[in-house]
Amino acid sequence: MNISKIDLNLLIYLDVLLREQNVTRAAQQLGITQPAMSNGLKRLRELLNDPVLVRTSDGMSPTEKARKLQPTVRKILLELEEALQPTDPFHPESSERVFRIMASDYAASTLLPALLSRLQDLAPNVRLDIMTPSDVTFHDVEEGKIDMAINRFDDLPLSFHQKVIWSDKFVCLTHKDNPHIADWSVDAYCKNQHVWVSKTGFGVGLGIEPSDIKKLGWVDEKLEELGKQRNIKVFTRNYHVAMQLALKKQMMVTVPSRATLNYINEPNIQVLELPIELPEIKLDMIWSPLLHHDASHIWLRRLISEIADSAPECALPII
Repeated sequence: MNISKIDLNLLIYLDVLLREQNVTRAAQQLGITQPAMSNGLKRLRELLNDPVLVRTSDGMSPTEKARKLQPTVRKILLELEEALQPTDPFHPESSERVFRIMASDYAASTLLPALLSRLQDLAPNVRLDIMTPSDVTFHDVEEGKIDMAINRFDDLPLSFHQKVIWSDKFVCLTHKDNPHIADWSVDAYCKNQHVWVSKTGFGVGLGIEPSDIKKLGWVDEKLEELGKQRNIKVFTRNYHVAMQLALKKQMMVTVPSRATLNYINEPNIQVLELPIELPEIKLDMIWSPLLHHDASHIWLRRLISEIADSAPECALPII
């Protein structure tokens, strides 16, 4: 096959078709008509001597050849787009750029207030558009539609750039008059009514089953190893809601220590060491290779890193 005779637009068509596995949605993604996309699929089939997409009981599915081609095509397109990105200098003091950041509420409440304060001084006309994990997908980040995502991630596409913002440890937060904290131990911890809080990664979350220990996370898996179990009264995905509820006298929440930073002036709060050993958690910043060399993006990444490096681990004494 002579590559000089290949319309490189077909690679874009192939990339979108394999991702969407639907001609109509692929056409919408590229802003072309459905007949134009159908014609593109026809040309791809002729070029590759392969059906590319075939109809199955689950809808349109890629062929084995198409599946093998998909990561290569994606890599080629990303590298090409990255190489063609503009390299204009960035002037934060006069910029009116909008940075779109996906941040968990843990990241947003601990990191972004300081970021906004610095932006007021350094880039007064720059704006932030903060999104939640449920608002975006990995594909949005990969395509550069979202400038960056700041959260905890278990698995990431290999194409992403990433940087660890900080490491954090879990602590317990409760009312200072909680009767179960006088003689602090694992048993005392389990006697409380707990607020469970967690939401990481992307996408819409599903309801929690209290009996499904594996899905409850590290705390409950560790307690099960010890033959213990805590009484979870409330399940939430919002750290602020969880910490407000934990200020009831027999309620408690287990959170990363930096999540307590906004409660420094709360007179009734008590922070305690978690009475079980858990690994530290890492807050990651990820971004698309398409934005890696963008001057404004480099500036923002450096600013966020500086803020994270100078942030306190916990604003409250831990007992």
